[in-house]
Amino acid sequence: MSSLIEGIKAKAKANKQHILLPEGEEERTVQAAAIIKEQGLADVTLFGKPEKIAAIAAQYNADIAGIDIIDPENHELYPAYVEKFYEMRKLKGVTPEKAAVTMKDPLFFAAMMVKDKKADGFVSGAINTTGNTLRPGLQIVKMRPGIKTISSFFIMQVKDKSYGEDGTILFGDCAININPDADQLAEIALCTAENAKVLLDFKEPRVAMLSFSTKGSAKHENVDKVAAATAKVKELNPDLMVDGEMQADAALVSKVGNLKCPGSPVAGKANILIFPDLQSGNIGYKLVQRLGGAEAIGPVSQGFAAPINDLSRGCSIEDIVSLVAITAVQAQLSTPAAPPSSISSSTSTPRPSSPRAFASASASTAACSPTSPPTATKWRSRRTCPTTKWPSRWCWKS
Repeated sequence: MSSLIEGIKAKAKANKQHILLPEGEEERTVQAAAIIKEQGLADVTLFGKPEKIAAIAAQYNADIAGIDIIDPENHELYPAYVEKFYEMRKLKGVTPEKAAVTMKDPLFFAAMMVKDKKADGFVSGAINTTGNTLRPGLQIVKMRPGIKTISSFFIMQVKDKSYGEDGTILFGDCAININPDADQLAEIALCTAENAKVLLDFKEPRVAMLSFSTKGSAKHENVDKVAAATAKVKELNPDLMVDGEMQADAALVSKVGNLKCPGSPVAGKANILIFPDLQSGNIGYKLVQRLGGAEAIGPVSQGFAAPINDLSRGCSIEDIVSLVAITAVQAQLSTPAAPPSSISSSTSTPRPSSPRAFASASASTAACSPTSPPTATKWRSRRTCPTTKWPSRWCWKS
């Protein structure tokens, strides 16, 4: 086990959170739940029919004694959650009958429990698609104020410790956004960099914005998008070490980076790789995992009001254990951001004098972490932001 994951597990144990496992009738999930309980990483709840879960546990000699099991349609909260979901979604065409069917789905019931503060987060995806896992989060848990793009990153741990952060490199976004535009790509980069600091304790994120071109070596609209996203990141957080567009070898290999990007603060030593689209990102992480023998942990979602994480359907038992530990630590960090009035009156941090100053100040602390307002993406010209009620010169676009 890597020292990084050991550190995350130690954090999880120090302040146990309640994490839901909606795929409770899946064999890897049952075995993972037993390990999580044994290691004291979180208080987990399995979803499904108790007799079926018990049979799986017996088959694999998994000790799940003391682990709660929820069968949504027979749970005491089911009628209330049906009504709540109907009220939340009736303007979207959801009928009471549809709400009753939906709340029998373990993923939707889990999302409602998180929304209702009955749990701190949930992990799914061992047998569900990314869409199935994230849809309940988008409909029920929602995004944090200021976030426009739910995204994700993989924690890739390679054998050669000279790469990245002692062999750890973050790949984003390899699971959610199919073809992000320049603004979305910039937000993905900013949020991934901040999670590298607050969640994974990277000393200094070094972000490479990847392309098939390095510094204009090729001309194409896809290259222009990455270049524009890089400029946006630099504008919003001038202190972040970011460069692009650049090819993967320039980002990772010092000799190549010095040749193709002389003077770059990132080339040859990147610890965060931002892919231009989902095709390249998803293919890239699986090639590194399968051909390079890297450990791929995640994807770790970012942007939800509470942590919701999606497993790969090819995940191992240990992958589930690790992602639950990460989700627990995310939940520890998920205290709501204070309203602007209390921020200005109860902290010593001065209000920024401009959007650029706010973006820089936010990004240098925890702008895209669960503990503070997210980094700006675009600035409103309106007098106040309808989401946060801040004066427009201090507010991010929601």
